Amino acid sequence: MRGPQQRKVRLERRLRRRATDAETKLWFALRDRRLDGFKFVRQEAIGSYIVDFVCREKKLVIEVDGGQHADDLKDRARDAALSAEGYDVLRFWNSEILSNEVGVLSVILAKLQGRAL
Repeated sequence: MRGPQQRKVRLERRLRRRATDAETKLWFALRDRRLDGFKFVRQEAIGSYIVDFVCREKKLVIEVDGGQHADDLKDRARDAALSAEGYDVLRFWNSEILSNEVGVLSVILAKLQGRAL
């Protein structure tokens, strides 16, 4: 039996402790199956990437981005790699979560339920 990958676990824990205000706010809305019973985990390793939030059951990744991610080629490559693994990726700006949490949650819920907005 193989054990946990200690380096990834340490990084995941550090990222959880250093969450942005937007990540903290979104996590409070997603944790404990608060969004229509869907289970999310945060700072989860998928392949060589650590994603902000993921609903494993629906294979939905939620990424929370600051201004440094504007039109970032690395993010496009990351999204392509996650899509190749069968994940859908939704990206939201920090400011979007902080100013329009209800709208962000409705987009996430629509995606989880297979509805288009």
